Amino acid sequence: MSHCRYMLSEMGIVCALGADVGEVGRRLAAGDQSGMKPLGGLSGGESTFFGFAARMPSPATIGERVKSVLGLPRVGVLVDAAMEQLSAALEAAKSRYGAARVGAVVGTSNSTMEEFTDNPDVIDMSWPARRLRERWGVEGPCWAVSTACSSSAKVFASARRLMERGICDAVVVGGADAYTRTVVEGFHALEALSPGLARPLAPDRDGINLGEGAAFFLMERDERPGEGVWLSGVGESSDAYHLTAPDPEGKGAEAAMRRALEDAGLAPREIDFINLHGTGTQQNDAMECAAVGRIFGGREPVEGCSPADGLEVRVVSTKSLTGHCLGAAGAIEAALCWIELMRRPATCLSNSFAFGGSNASLVLASRHV
Repeated sequence: MSHCRYMLSEMGIVCALGADVGEVGRRLAAGDQSGMKPLGGLSGGESTFFGFAARMPSPATIGERVKSVLGLPRVGVLVDAAMEQLSAALEAAKSRYGAARVGAVVGTSNSTMEEFTDNPDVIDMSWPARRLRERWGVEGPCWAVSTACSSSAKVFASARRLMERGICDAVVVGGADAYTRTVVEGFHALEALSPGLARPLAPDRDGINLGEGAAFFLMERDERPGEGVWLSGVGESSDAYHLTAPDPEGKGAEAAMRRALEDAGLAPREIDFINLHGTGTQQNDAMECAAVGRIFGGREPVEGCSPADGLEVRVVSTKSLTGHCLGAAGAIEAALCWIELMRRPATCLSNSFAFGGSNASLVLASRHV
């Protein structure tokens, strides 16, 4: 169990819901799906929806080449848009602790892929981390984590370890991923994309929508009084059930959630709500709700009903508003939880599950627990 909690003192975000915390918060509260845009021209003439980040150019078809913006790869624009919102807090942290005592850990899964590089054979997964060092002056340890869709949830554990071991006094933690045609077509080949707007947890759900964005936090030790949001617990597991399919029994997902609760020193009844990984595929949502039910209680779902029916804890999925942002999903969804927790005292669990069975769960709280 971790005996020290860490404050997520500031946050910056850009995604399909907006380009700053205020805009994202308003549209999140309204359930605004207007950022989900049609994307046509997939193999076989099919189409889907994609959560293009606010203020970013968005193609109407998969065949349209999206050029770099401001001379940067697309992911770089997203990194800078989120980090700009953190700039004052970051400068204050560097002044308070010393620049070499401020580190960064960034989650990503398709950074600079394909059309956003001069050489389409190169995928530079370290690019977002280097951007934090070169543009934003992070002088402490700085690296990228790439574990598919759990990437920017697992970074919270890495950042916490840097602080527990006395290597850093503050860490910029989060993730970024950008639109790329190869990834969209890859998920289409897996028959995982919904042709319409995704409907996580719906009985007739038929697949995911993808998305893009970035979210970053400044993590510091919980030493300052006042309101805020804390990282209270982290749980990780690796079940390696299958390259792309989730374990239908959700054993790895269950293990990550139980470890997060244990790390936070909480009983299941002390969690007010769960942000599910909730992709909108039949397999993921059924697996995840079954795992949640074993921990938090609930009856078996009735055939033809939502897999969340009967659960004894409030569950949500935000992927119908942002799309599944892959390597950035964990951080973006933690950011959406952060916004909700800043509105009211609560404790939540946020799940991120990835290809290959790489799982991570976070406990976030806006009250002392």
